[in-house]
Amino acid sequence: MKVIVAHAAKDLRVETREMPEPGPGQVRVKMAAGGICGSDLHYYNHGGFGAIRLREPMILGHEVAGHVDALGAGVDSLSVGALVAVSPSRPCGHCAYCAKGQQNHCLNMRFYGSAMPFPHIQGAFREFIVADLAQCADAGDLTAGEAAMAEPLSVVLHGARHAGDLMGKRVLVTGCGPIGLLAVLVARAAGAVDIVATDIADFTLRKARQVGADRGINVATETDPLGAYAADKGYFDVLFECSGVASALASAVPALRPAATIVQLGLGGDMTLPMQAMTAKELQLKGSFRFHEEFTTAVDMMRCGRLDVKPLITHRIGIDDATSAFELASDRSQAIKVNVTF
Repeated sequence: MKVIVAHAAKDLRVETREMPEPGPGQVRVKMAAGGICGSDLHYYNHGGFGAIRLREPMILGHEVAGHVDALGAGVDSLSVGALVAVSPSRPCGHCAYCAKGQQNHCLNMRFYGSAMPFPHIQGAFREFIVADLAQCADAGDLTAGEAAMAEPLSVVLHGARHAGDLMGKRVLVTGCGPIGLLAVLVARAAGAVDIVATDIADFTLRKARQVGADRGINVATETDPLGAYAADKGYFDVLFECSGVASALASAVPALRPAATIVQLGLGGDMTLPMQAMTAKELQLKGSFRFHEEFTTAVDMMRCGRLDVKPLITHRIGIDDATSAFELASDRSQAIKVNVTF
């Protein structure tokens, strides 16, 4: 079977591996679609991000969906041919954090396509993958591309838990990549009354308005882009910071009302924060990392039509053109979510 392997920055190869066989309680999935994530792009373009670096060749990918191809012993809740979204989250279930229900902080996490541990955890951009039954969520009549969006949607749903009740709230979203756009979708579905999105690309801002933002602001071209929201100590109740850029958070602080909540979703390296201004406003800064139980919720919300992620899927490219797919996904002037098809 074919797999997509990153050897170093700008060194992406389509290689072959042996076909895996499912064991008891496992499912073999014939992959149909895999979304290229921001972390995949960091590995492709830079060989890693922050202190996390590629130290050996690693199969990329963790946003995937496909059709059940074979069932291991004891699996009777899925049928061959069913479309499933495959969660990349594989906590050990036994450590102190798993016992507390904090599986996203598992001490022995095996998260697909992660160079955090060594040896690295190999990813899911492969024609066939064997997954535990617990990782597989029945995607029903969704398309494979939609089902593969369950992973980034889960990230945002986890972040929204940290934000609290969004009904009637004014929400600012900084950074309109896939996570930012999903934050717009989730905030709108949760009852936010005013959603403003910022970015540096007009293409992504148009997408933000398409999926529910009331206004999109290009911070690269507008003078004092958030100045109008700074009067009377600020306007927004919640900030979803999705860019991972320190200047995006710093420039948003004057526009946040006292006691507002900042949910940091973007991961782009270390950030210097305006702590004195944040302290004076009594802002709440909450980090949000990965997800766990939100995965099945994400699939259910898409299946029932509560959230429509289709506008975010801009391109589909076959596995043999993987390098082209990654180059396109790096171009934010024309791509949001690029699917590798298998």
